[in-house]
Amino acid sequence: MLYKVVTRMNRKRFRCRVVSMTDLGTIGRKIEAEGIPVFQLGMNLGRPKPGALRTLFLLLKGERADLLQTWLYHADLMGIIAGKIASVPKVLWGVRCSDMDLGNYRMLTSLTVRLCAFLSPLADAIVVNSEEGRRVHRRLGYHSKHMIVIPNGFDTQIFRPDPMARNRLLEELRLQQEAVLIGLVARYDPMKDHGTFLKAASLLVSRKKRAHFVLVGRGMVPRNPDLSKYVDARLEGRVHFLGPREDMPRLTAALDIATNSSAYGEGFSNTIGEAMACGIPCVVTDVGDAARIVGDAGIVIPPGDPEAVAGAWQQLLEMGNDRRRLMGERARGRILKEFSIDRVVSRFEEFYEGLFIDAGGGGIQAISQ
Repeated sequence: MLYKVVTRMNRKRFRCRVVSMTDLGTIGRKIEAEGIPVFQLGMNLGRPKPGALRTLFLLLKGERADLLQTWLYHADLMGIIAGKIASVPKVLWGVRCSDMDLGNYRMLTSLTVRLCAFLSPLADAIVVNSEEGRRVHRRLGYHSKHMIVIPNGFDTQIFRPDPMARNRLLEELRLQQEAVLIGLVARYDPMKDHGTFLKAASLLVSRKKRAHFVLVGRGMVPRNPDLSKYVDARLEGRVHFLGPREDMPRLTAALDIATNSSAYGEGFSNTIGEAMACGIPCVVTDVGDAARIVGDAGIVIPPGDPEAVAGAWQQLLEMGNDRRRLMGERARGRILKEFSIDRVVSRFEEFYEGLFIDAGGGGIQAISQ
């Protein structure tokens, strides 16, 4: 989402710079390829690096930033400190999740969230990507006076129906035309609840022998012991771990059904919006804003319930191809109307400019992660 926003903002009005707390990474290289400088602080996950704060301070002063937009908890904490010391006129936070189960994460993350709640009155605004995220963070003690919801947006020219994508994926997986492809695109993370997905897969294959399950994302590899323990005898040869991929529009458009099995923490799911933009019917757990996203163009189920997931899949399969196709068309229509990337980027631009117009200031020169 950061990549989509900064690469589409009006460059005559906004001069964007991105700072990665760690290294360049895949997204950083994509942003650089669009002509936007990306700076790196070289931090390691779970290991504070005091020198990085000074580096960020010097970057902000050197770039004469008018606005610092941070992205996720650790960046929020670091940004509010460096931004205030560097006298950046506006420091905005970014909240991209809802109800996190902090017991599944490092103690440092839990401490960071609590510190952010305490320091939140210092932020000039907090941009949240879901209504549920706003509600949850208010409850956590985040200062709510300047919270604004700007949802994720989707490029419907990149993520769009592709009649040939399914055949190409079937060929890659060496499957026959009658195979049904059910997908989950998500990095390995406790909040994504891959266990429930795979338990539901085992239930479904006992009823629908043609079902195959495609898992894509970081950590989605056969040697992941936390995943392989769920692949029982019924699932042998029916689960396809594809790992991280660069051809997500093609893979997404190839699915018969897309799934989000998140148990908690999800704010506004990118992968579900992308699947809907491709005209793929979705099964989603009622976490974050998932129900708001799919509307009547998918099936919403409770989290952590493999029987409910399998039942929703079966319901969609029993609809037949024509009715599923109509549901997929409704899904794409919702994205086009409510969540197009152009509309979302315009909301960011209008909000940023409004902060300076209200204060009588000038333009915005930098945006940072």
